[in-house]
Amino acid sequence: MYRGSLSDVIRQIIQEIRMRKGSSTGKTKKQKKVFTMKNIITLLLTLIIILAIAYYVSLPAITTMSTQMWYSLIAIFVVLMGYSCFYDYTRKGLIGIRSKIMVVATAGLLVFFLAGALLSSPIVSASKYAGLMDIKDEKFVKDIPETDDIKDIALMDTESAAVIGQRAVGSLSDVVSQYEVSPDYTQLDLNGKPMKVSPLEYAGFFKWFNNKKDGIPGYVMVDPLENEAKYVKLKQPMKYSMSAYFGKYLPRHLRFRYPTAVFEGYYFEIDEDGNPYYICPVLKANAGLFGARDVKGVVICNPCTGDTNYYKVADIPQWVDHAFDGELMIQKYRWKGTLSGGFINSIIGNKGCKQPTDDYGYKVMDGDVWMYTGVTSVNGDQSNIAFVLMNGRTGESKYYPVVGCDENSAMSAAEGQVQHLNYTASFPALININNQPTYIMVLKDKSQLVKMYAMVNVEKYNVVATGTSQKEVLAEYRKMMSEEGIVDEKEVQTETDLTKQITVLDVNYITNDGDSYIYLRDQDNVLYKEKISADETVMFIKKGDRIEITYEENENKINTLISWK
Repeated sequence: MYRGSLSDVIRQIIQEIRMRKGSSTGKTKKQKKVFTMKNIITLLLTLIIILAIAYYVSLPAITTMSTQMWYSLIAIFVVLMGYSCFYDYTRKGLIGIRSKIMVVATAGLLVFFLAGALLSSPIVSASKYAGLMDIKDEKFVKDIPETDDIKDIALMDTESAAVIGQRAVGSLSDVVSQYEVSPDYTQLDLNGKPMKVSPLEYAGFFKWFNNKKDGIPGYVMVDPLENEAKYVKLKQPMKYSMSAYFGKYLPRHLRFRYPTAVFEGYYFEIDEDGNPYYICPVLKANAGLFGARDVKGVVICNPCTGDTNYYKVADIPQWVDHAFDGELMIQKYRWKGTLSGGFINSIIGNKGCKQPTDDYGYKVMDGDVWMYTGVTSVNGDQSNIAFVLMNGRTGESKYYPVVGCDENSAMSAAEGQVQHLNYTASFPALININNQPTYIMVLKDKSQLVKMYAMVNVEKYNVVATGTSQKEVLAEYRKMMSEEGIVDEKEVQTETDLTKQITVLDVNYITNDGDSYIYLRDQDNVLYKEKISADETVMFIKKGDRIEITYEENENKINTLISWK
């Protein structure tokens, strides 16, 4: 309350205002002291430490081709811009020149990134995407040799390989207690023979911590032809892997050696002598900043020593099978098939547009692993107009105009033959039987174990044969093609087919997996069998008959009966 004369009251009010103003000025000075040079340096050091930790964890490639690097760079600029603006406003009450520079720099970076993203997209760079794959038109019957004996075709998929592979280490107590088999099996051509391999990996952080000095002792090799697996113990254990931590984590080890490389994946392989390696494809952008990526080379890493070497595509060693990943090759053909006529045509007109089916398989040929997939129209019908073969080492691609059912339809047809058993079909392989494009696949039970085999004619997929062995299904398939008039009876006979006269000493009928078979025993005590549904006339054969048979010998001494008269 103010007291005294009017002049005294005015004097008291002015004095109070000055006191309040001084108090306010003191607070401002205190606020200014918060932003000292020491605090600024501390903040910058903290930011640097955070960025270093983020880089160590996320491992972005330091290159304009890495979208992860762009996102990190933009985030840094936004943080610095926000800090600069906050600093200027709290200190001066307005945005200073340095803050304006940061705002302009951040906006410029965003504009540059968005412009680069536009140039990287198929919208303006469709021709660059479509031009990544150079496809040669070839003839199926010329490039794919006829198959008379299909025992050398790998039909096992990854799920089945994992089941068999786990058995190989299940009895090794010192291994199974500390390690587990990686679910990522790699399809290889090992000295001309198909093989699947997968490394052991640490079963968690604490298992790695306890065994990091000893490393990973070996890997599992699965033979898809014999349905067998074995554990291979290494003389020198693997120290660098996908399941290790810190500096032994394979992507981190490679990132510090190749800070600008854009890696596409890390594929475990072995060379002809069984030595382990990781094949790590390196990508380059062909459109804008990071669009239309393709493999420019690979880094091969020895996981035992950590030694690495970079190879251009033309210099990749012959034993390498996965320089080009299947998913990348499928994507490249999708770009080729849909964008060759331009981006607008891929959206509206679809003139001449083609696309691969939704999956792919492997085929071992000429020392290399090839990926193959069917080609269909963009309308999404259930038929193929062609097949594409793509080399996993060189990236070479071949186009075969073959009209017929797609892989999913063939799988459904095969499953329909054994629907009472509830078997599921694996993705089929493509082979040539008497110049007829043919799907062959395995039929598995709920435990992912191979129970039967199936063959489906690509052009006439009502011709479906099944059997408990590859030889049996081949014999039945050839007989069905002859009966359907697809090929002449003489054409389906092969060099492995034998003919002789026998006297039937015994006839038996046995049911196996829901199918009925006839078993014949001749005068030499040799057994022959055939599925009754494949040729019901065998029901007329009786004990004591003298007949002429065509058959194929099997390793189990029970020969496959092909025909009789």
